[in-house]
Amino acid sequence: MNSQFTVSDYLLQRLQEIGIKHLFGVPGDYNLDFLDDVMESPIKWVGNCNELNAGYAADGYARLNGIGAAVVTYGVGGFSIINAVAGAYAEHVPVIIINGAPPARRREAGAMVHHLVSNYYLQFDIFKKITIDAVLLVDSATAPEEIDRVIGNCMAHKLPAYIELPADITHAPCHSPKGPLTVLPLTSNSDTLEECTREAAGLLNKSTSPMILAGVELLRFGLGDQTLQLIETSEVPFATMLSSKSVVPELHPQFTGIYQGAWSKNAVRLQVENSDCLLSLGTLMTDTDTGLFSINLDTRRMITVAGGQARIGNHIYDQVQLGDFIRELTLLAEPRSYMASHPAVSFSPRQPFIAVPSCELTAPRLYKCINSYLNDQMILLSEPGDSFCATPEFNIEEAENFIVQAYYCSIGFCTPAALGVAMSRPSKRPVVLTGDGAFQMTAQEVSTLIRERCPAIIIIINNDGYLIERRLHKDGIYNDIQKWQYSKLPEVFEEESLVTGIKFVAAIKVTTEEELEQAMKTAIADKDKLIFIEACLPNRTCSEGLERLGNSYKMSLQKQ
Repeated sequence: MNSQFTVSDYLLQRLQEIGIKHLFGVPGDYNLDFLDDVMESPIKWVGNCNELNAGYAADGYARLNGIGAAVVTYGVGGFSIINAVAGAYAEHVPVIIINGAPPARRREAGAMVHHLVSNYYLQFDIFKKITIDAVLLVDSATAPEEIDRVIGNCMAHKLPAYIELPADITHAPCHSPKGPLTVLPLTSNSDTLEECTREAAGLLNKSTSPMILAGVELLRFGLGDQTLQLIETSEVPFATMLSSKSVVPELHPQFTGIYQGAWSKNAVRLQVENSDCLLSLGTLMTDTDTGLFSINLDTRRMITVAGGQARIGNHIYDQVQLGDFIRELTLLAEPRSYMASHPAVSFSPRQPFIAVPSCELTAPRLYKCINSYLNDQMILLSEPGDSFCATPEFNIEEAENFIVQAYYCSIGFCTPAALGVAMSRPSKRPVVLTGDGAFQMTAQEVSTLIRERCPAIIIIINNDGYLIERRLHKDGIYNDIQKWQYSKLPEVFEEESLVTGIKFVAAIKVTTEEELEQAMKTAIADKDKLIFIEACLPNRTCSEGLERLGNSYKMSLQKQ
């Protein structure tokens, strides 16, 4: 074994230092030397069926672990993972992509090697546009500093980063780390921060109907506990948006519900929009979080802090970081028993589900049943689609027990993301709620869930195609998909059970309320198995949330 410290050694040591315990990806000839070193390290290799799925798995992992990483090979692997990286960038998820590249000497010679497209820099140039920082390692002497810079920026900004590792640089010698990795935090201007928080506290403390709107940046920057401290110190009721659902436990007595403009429940919408001091923390006002921009918020009565900037009415404060603002405002906030005169709207508690005998399953009843069986040891992953529209009303008891790609909305995300969730939180059980069209995008990753013995619950809503497109537009044949026998797929993926006789997967097909209820009871009882439920629905039945979305969408088209 080579005892010389190499670029590969350096990179792996830094990955371990920042909390990477699992690496997702697909092997290829340009990354094999690096993967050999991974096998000798404490980091566990989790091979995926394809690079797109590896990217989604790393994304799911990062949302709970704080950072994730995936390894691919040049060209065919790098271009395949791009959609997942773009989604991570849009959603502010810190994922490091390590791309094994052709030897630097081939690049210098301009050799036409396999997996090359038009030039050696095309892939690197593309990744630069969808990452916070990117590096092509061509000199082992400077590689350590470049690796530190890229990883540091990824962690500080909560955005993806890219490291291109040529095959002949992998085992090139370099110096070992000179000390712990230094991640320079995003800092506030102290004078600006003080002025800003004093103005905000003055407005908050004299308001008569304040509200806090907690956004997705609180999740990404790990500010849930700080936010909870502010909520409890100020005694102000709060709402979240769909992308930030469960940033604070929803059983909290000050929790109002999910605010999505016109898509919201009316009581939630009125409490948020009628507030005389709305403290908006880390919100991204995307179309999906705002009910297609149907929010009715008076900016003159708002305090908004996001993206390193604060806005109070017409006053703009630059260099104000969200965590610093929350910390300082908590010190200045005065509890005035707001809850006594303006209590939070009662968030509907979880209700037991009672199946109607011999009743055909419908979407609203499907979601009521699933919600009734969720518990604090489960992490719900909601796919863009009808489930995305239904889950705002689901009860998530514990913080960060909900995963959704609410902005980028790439269908197929949730099944491979569940693999990352399972690796990051082995004590909890992923519950995937996905449509049949979305599942067909990334179905292969069920086999990896089986191989890694992840006891997920995967619920496929089989409604014969792309339901959300049918509800938003006309029912064209382009929304049809090939019918699969979904409940038979685990037999394909679990060949070893034919030899051992021990099945890790239980597959169940349901068409009625009673069958679904029994399937959920089975899923809860068999907590160490992967439970695969195919829920068959008529292709036009949908959640109440999707009904509201459809109405809002049609109204927005009329205004154009």
